[in-house]
Amino acid sequence: MGQQSKETICQSCGMPLEEADDFGTAANGSKITDYCHFCFRNGAFTEPDITMQGMIAKCVGIMTQQGIMPEPQAQAFMSEVIPKLKRWRMK
Repeated sequence: MGQQSKETICQSCGMPLEEADDFGTAANGSKITDYCHFCFRNGAFTEPDITMQGMIAKCVGIMTQQGIMPEPQAQAFMSEVIPKLKRWRMK
């Protein structure tokens, strides 16, 4: 709605950021717009040592468990999305 022409997603896991509570927080507690609260909290990644492949596997598991899409489809989707996100492009 409004000026949002493109969906905002977490630049670590690809989760849609729709509600204020979805967003991660900076060290001072303010909301940040690049990452979700599952990936980034209090100014740091919650899993700083997770690999890109680890993140893909984690997201596929969550999407499958929550019935968002079947495992093979989730695997293909996340393998396409995750490498393009800010956190993983920098590596």
